[in-house]
Amino acid sequence: MNRYGYSESESDISRLTSAISPMILDWTQGALAEGLRCYRAGEFFAAHEHWEAVWLHAPEPEKTLLQSLIQIAAAFHHFHRNNLNGTRTLLQGALKRLSPYPASFQGVSVSSLTDEIRQCLCEVEAQGTAARLACPSIRISG
Repeated sequence: MNRYGYSESESDISRLTSAISPMILDWTQGALAEGLRCYRAGEFFAAHEHWEAVWLHAPEPEKTLLQSLIQIAAAFHHFHRNNLNGTRTLLQGALKRLSPYPASFQGVSVSSLTDEIRQCLCEVEAQGTAARLACPSIRISG
């Protein structure tokens, strides 16, 4: 307890700080940049791991955005293991989580990403088997 009778635990301070100064996602360095590089290289499990390290400490609404990207990476990890059901489920979850976001959020082009996820879902439904599927592009703007 501080002198005003409030708890000063690390989580309380983190929550208050994030309400005052929202998190800015920097896609040019660190775990976010490395995750993006891995994703674009088709290293989906590694991308998932890098983004998860940031996701664990992110406040909302950034946390849900990152969870969506993690789900997309995990979906394609499943796809490469011929698990179409896992692919479908994870892409549907990512699409649902992205639905409340504006067209662009924290540098991510959400509208183009959701369009590409919908296209992937159509292709997964049409294929019925694991053939080829292009992963959605994660477009980052300055």
